Amino acid sequence: MKNIKNILLGALFFITATILGQTKITGKVVDEKGDPLPGANIVVKGTTSGAATDFDGKFILNVESSSGVVLVSFVGYESKEVSYTSSDLGTIQLISSNLLTEVVVVGTGIVDLVKDRQTPIAVSTIKATEIQEKSGNLEFPEIMRSTPSVYVTKQGGGFGDSRINLRGFDQSNTAFLLNGQPINGMEDGKMYWSNWSGVMDVANAVQIQRGLGSSKLAISSVGGTVNIVTKSTEKREGGFFKGLVGNDAYYKGTVGYSTGKNEASPWGVTALFTHWQGDGYNDGTRGQGQNYFISLGYRINDAHNLNFLITGAPQWHDNNFSKPISTYLEKGRKFNSNWGYENGEYKTERRNFYHKPVANLNWDWKINDVSSLSTVIYASWGRGGGTGRVGGGLDSDDHYDENGQVNFDALKAHNTTVSNGIGQETFPSNGYALRASVNNHEWYGVVSNYNLDIDEKWSWNFGIDGRHYKGTHFRNIVDFLGLKGITTSKPGKGTYTLTESFEANPWSALFDSNNDRKQRYAWDYEEEIQYLGGFTQFEFKNEDISAYVQGALSTQGHQRWDYQNYSNEDEIASEKVDNIGYNVKGGMNFKFDERNNFFMNFGHYSRQPFHDNIYLNFRNEIDPNIINEKISGLEMGYGHRGNKFAANVNLYYTVWKNRANRNSYSTFYNGSFQVVTFLYKGISQVHKGLEIDFTYRPITDLELKGYGSFGNWKYNGSTQVTAFDEELNVVNEAFNIGKTVDVDGFDVGDAAQTTFGFGAKYNFLDNFKVDVDWNYFSNLYSDYLPVESDGAIELPDYDLFDLGLSYTWNVTQESSLTFRGNVNNLFDEIYISESDTNIASGNGANTYKGINVDNSVYFGFGRTWNFGVTYKF
Repeated sequence: MKNIKNILLGALFFITATILGQTKITGKVVDEKGDPLPGANIVVKGTTSGAATDFDGKFILNVESSSGVVLVSFVGYESKEVSYTSSDLGTIQLISSNLLTEVVVVGTGIVDLVKDRQTPIAVSTIKATEIQEKSGNLEFPEIMRSTPSVYVTKQGGGFGDSRINLRGFDQSNTAFLLNGQPINGMEDGKMYWSNWSGVMDVANAVQIQRGLGSSKLAISSVGGTVNIVTKSTEKREGGFFKGLVGNDAYYKGTVGYSTGKNEASPWGVTALFTHWQGDGYNDGTRGQGQNYFISLGYRINDAHNLNFLITGAPQWHDNNFSKPISTYLEKGRKFNSNWGYENGEYKTERRNFYHKPVANLNWDWKINDVSSLSTVIYASWGRGGGTGRVGGGLDSDDHYDENGQVNFDALKAHNTTVSNGIGQETFPSNGYALRASVNNHEWYGVVSNYNLDIDEKWSWNFGIDGRHYKGTHFRNIVDFLGLKGITTSKPGKGTYTLTESFEANPWSALFDSNNDRKQRYAWDYEEEIQYLGGFTQFEFKNEDISAYVQGALSTQGHQRWDYQNYSNEDEIASEKVDNIGYNVKGGMNFKFDERNNFFMNFGHYSRQPFHDNIYLNFRNEIDPNIINEKISGLEMGYGHRGNKFAANVNLYYTVWKNRANRNSYSTFYNGSFQVVTFLYKGISQVHKGLEIDFTYRPITDLELKGYGSFGNWKYNGSTQVTAFDEELNVVNEAFNIGKTVDVDGFDVGDAAQTTFGFGAKYNFLDNFKVDVDWNYFSNLYSDYLPVESDGAIELPDYDLFDLGLSYTWNVTQESSLTFRGNVNNLFDEIYISESDTNIASGNGANTYKGINVDNSVYFGFGRTWNFGVTYKF
């Protein structure tokens, strides 16, 4: 017993002496943007003595010597050796090692990103490492799926057809920014992700600001703001090659290179090029596209930096539309009736093709130590559209073959029987051809922000947001299928014959658009939108409190020129409409201590209606009942940051009045399948909910995360409804729609009101990592046609598992090979992601999982996979 006691006393003396002989060093580890990196490793070089940073990026490390070297590392970032001779190493910045992520951020005064525990906003940030790892053959909105109040679906199932809802609001009511440049459609506010497929390759970070947001723009986001920050000019010379394969013959190849940017030269260039193609998960949804990205940086001097960027993603992809559940049960969940064969070669009726080059020039001017000016001048030129059928001559049974696909050979044979080879577009139609609905545009804009640090606590921002937009819309022929022409007519201009065809190709559409009005039909109109907004913001910040108040005022001018429906010159141009909108918002964040904070924000918007909602029935008549939408929001939240555990809790309440909205679905009407559009006006909604997210690091190499969002979204009052067919004719009677429909108390559909999920990431070795995500979706209602009923039907709950594996082999000190594999929907869950209709399950109705099989729905994708190899040098 005495010996044991002596041993313990000796051990205690030894440990005490060792501890007293050690020195503590401290520091903080951050990324390129200055955000903390929790879980970064700090190890004394040549030893196993180390520590990990907490959620604020801070660390304390015991060392045996008062001088030496520590190795600082974090997964996805370049390791850094730091010498120490004092107890405080200060702030250590790590640079991301993933593809093109070693960047110099430009437009810093415009790209407004939330800072953790400072900006009073509910926010989620996805960094380049996760974007590149999990993207594979997914689409851009899908990388945001594992965040609170986000719902993503692939809709038509074609490449680029994904969409995202945020807090129950669709994409037209969420603001999307690319390096501070607004990219929502000017006419209807929508996002077409097929035009932006390239951002997956060049995104440096994506930040989702839920609710009113804090972006310094005269915009009015309802659901939230999504900031996409791209790479600019890299700091060092280098490049990479990447090849990726996936399910359904998917292939993608990417090459990138940068000259680097150093003190010896003011110039720097970074470029990236991609080609992809695939057959698509659903039948008849093939696609192909490219992506180009060139960033040219020039440092004039320490006060002035310029960066010119041009990027584009020309693509074509074939579409699938929603169908009755009964059709899927009979023909399979991948069935698509929009395609077939001509002489044994694949052919489709429905193809989206588009090319939208985007160019911007960023200028950062550091005026002095307390003031700066950031400006971006941008332009985009969109060319393309979507194809469909025109004419006819065969009944439905003969139009499709025994497999339900389009019988192009029979249609072409029928065209040989048409008198003189000239078909007829108007009723009674005869002769079959493929047409394109063309949607071209030119968009020019400027965003500029001046920042003044009044003193150590107060700052002031003032900015402008100006845009000019011209859209051109018409239909023309892309394939006559053996016909010599098709006759059509215009009011007051008589009958004429279409004889020219134009390719449904994104590259040719950019340079060869149809400028001959005698080769256009169905509709032919142009629109111009002028937008000018100004905003100002005051911000206060000290150690415990940060607060801001912001106000914005904007004016929009609208005009329309219709060459199809009007023959008199004085009627072609519509009356010009000018309207004014404004928003006021503010918020405050209070830090109780270093680990806990509380925030709240509020705001009110008077938002101008979208251009497409101003004019009645796609004509020049102005709707006298259109008024500004009114949105009010209140939000509050609590955040905790511990050494191993961090969490956020948010509550939100949003009231939206005078809303106008559209939805479309494919249905059999007037002898063929058509996309019918429903326009709703005067809608009122109330959205409220709770959001939770957390991250937990029990050990250095393991990260656990989770989230939950619980919404209660309801319609109030009644709405006015108008239905349009593909020719933009009003067809209310055909769908038994009254002018006014009561929707009070109905659930808002189109997105799951309850979502939650968990994820885990574990580093087995220094270079091997596995991650898994589970997401659950509930309280999902149909995006229904509002008729007198009990409300929207509720779709079945579903959950998805995703798995990823990564391994990096450091070939040399300057080069590496990274292998990455992803399996999405690991357990091949069968689920309905959305429904366009609202047919109740009455007595005797056939059902699937409790849903009437007559409902038109989209089934989600089953199990998919991708595997990529990246060589970096």
